[in-house]
Amino acid sequence: MTDRANRQFDLIVFGATSFVGQILCRHLVDRLGTDGPVSWAIAGRSASKLKTVAADTGANVEQIVADASDAEAMAAMVDQAKVIISTVGPYALYGSELVAAAAAAGTDYCDLTGEPQWMQKMIDAHQETAEASGARIVHSCGFDSIPSDLGVWFTQQLAQERFDTHCTSIAMRVKAMKGGASGGTIASMMNVMEEVASDPSLRKVLTNPYALAPEGARSGVRQPNVTIPQNDKASGKWVAPFVMASVNTRVVFRSHALLDHPWGDGFQYDEAMIMGDGPIGVAKAGMLTGGLAGFMGLAALKPARSVLNKYILPKPGEGPSPEDQEAGFYDIRFYGTTAEGDTITTKVTGDRDPGYGSTAKMLGESALVLLDLPANETPGGFWTPATAMGDRLIDALEAEAGLRFAGAES
Repeated sequence: MTDRANRQFDLIVFGATSFVGQILCRHLVDRLGTDGPVSWAIAGRSASKLKTVAADTGANVEQIVADASDAEAMAAMVDQAKVIISTVGPYALYGSELVAAAAAAGTDYCDLTGEPQWMQKMIDAHQETAEASGARIVHSCGFDSIPSDLGVWFTQQLAQERFDTHCTSIAMRVKAMKGGASGGTIASMMNVMEEVASDPSLRKVLTNPYALAPEGARSGVRQPNVTIPQNDKASGKWVAPFVMASVNTRVVFRSHALLDHPWGDGFQYDEAMIMGDGPIGVAKAGMLTGGLAGFMGLAALKPARSVLNKYILPKPGEGPSPEDQEAGFYDIRFYGTTAEGDTITTKVTGDRDPGYGSTAKMLGESALVLLDLPANETPGGFWTPATAMGDRLIDALEAEAGLRFAGAES
């Protein structure tokens, strides 16, 4: 177990110059100030850009210049902090040296990755190291995948209170959402396509809902998967595929495995987007499904990927105005059913656009919860938001990040 008591900083934000990193810096300035009891610093590869971010966001804290590809620089940076926050993606390209360094140094770490193939690689490579050093590594601490992971956690707890049993199945449905995917998320998705093109064996990882479970537990019952328009039994509406389901479901099933399958070996979970009732719902579901299929088909072709990346898709570092961030929101529903047939509906809502404003606040609060999380409560290793922080994180998100977890009528 590594002693972190005398580290110079409580938190370091690596990737502070990214679009989400800048929003995160503003959030931390509002939450912590710059000379309060929590000491923090910003880091990135460009000294001039760090100075600009400090001036623009009010983050008048120490600045650390470090490149993600430099293993020695990553090791030196993590040795200075109790918790590292990383917004530098695609993580499969720029995140591996930092995770390796954090795991070795006993430094807690959280990020925004939605890249299952990379998460599995990091878990398999560094789990034992993190256990030995005491580092708590928590991936996917943004819209991917906190609302899904903690939404299931919350729903199961409420089911236990109401019915004295767990739900054997939960269907997550996006009821409403305003705000597009971030440039970083798009870049990560496109990089996954590149990786699959060069290594087709990764398809098995990406299509396995249990891919992020511990080694030896990466199989289970067949899971539902909404890939075409459906008249949905759970919500009573027409639904279409949800583009982030392939990430969120994997995180939920890792949580279930790490908790030792408390919801049963046959637990089922899936995600989709609610499109509405009747002919209009059918039409909207068909249009969304067709659009997603067309995009994924183009993204699978190297020449088309090049055109999409160069001319059409948002770039990392690009994002909406502060006004558009504040106008964004999301309303997600969870429909649970017990073995006895009792049903429960819950909701998770957020008060900013999911890809930027809300994600930045979720990431910041995750880091602050990790900072105060007792080692005997969550020891070293690779965790999910629910298994590492659970109710502590729900409380912080409701108090400081604009999220709400509640029972719902429908």
